[in-house]
Amino acid sequence: VCDGMGGPAGGRVASQIAVSVYLEELEKLLTADQTPQQLLEASAQAAALANQAIQAEAERREECRNMGTTLVSAIVVVTNVGDSRAYHITEDGITRITKDHSLVESMVDRGDITAEEARRHPSRNLITRALGAEPVLLADCFDQNVAPGDYLLLCSDGLSNVVTDQEILYEVIHGGEDEACCQRLLDVALHRGAPDNVTVVLMRC
Repeated sequence: VCDGMGGPAGGRVASQIAVSVYLEELEKLLTADQTPQQLLEASAQAAALANQAIQAEAERREECRNMGTTLVSAIVVVTNVGDSRAYHITEDGITRITKDHSLVESMVDRGDITAEEARRHPSRNLITRALGAEPVLLADCFDQNVAPGDYLLLCSDGLSNVVTDQEILYEVIHGGEDEACCQRLLDVALHRGAPDNVTVVLMRC
């Protein structure tokens, strides 16, 4: 999941490049017998190459000079840059795997505001990391333990800013068929006037 920034044109270009290059590089790097650590390294390398591709395009095109994008991915391991999120969901509950790279998350960590206040804070969209923002990418990678039947949900902040973790949990576990879950979550977010793009991916392990 990539959530672009830098205006409509730049954000779209950055997210398209990120998805394309990240997936292309992963296909070259992944093998069937890799350890979790090797998967983490492969994902981080693919993200770094996507970052370089975005920066190269930004230098080439004046209208895309300030573009960038978040990225959250899962390939048994989870990789995150920015404030798009990954959740691990089971019948016992929901756990956020990733940590937002954002101004308000830093404020929550310091105790300046609560997590609930962060959802409504006027600076909630200011992120501190993104693909394309810096020459060297700093990504968080997680080796997440999942069991058969568990879910991994990836989403942009367009969902997580307007739909609570408990509401996500309910829709995934009790809302109905898995195939319609993303549409149900999208409908909730849009009904509440989601101010940003909403992207949701659900995987059942």
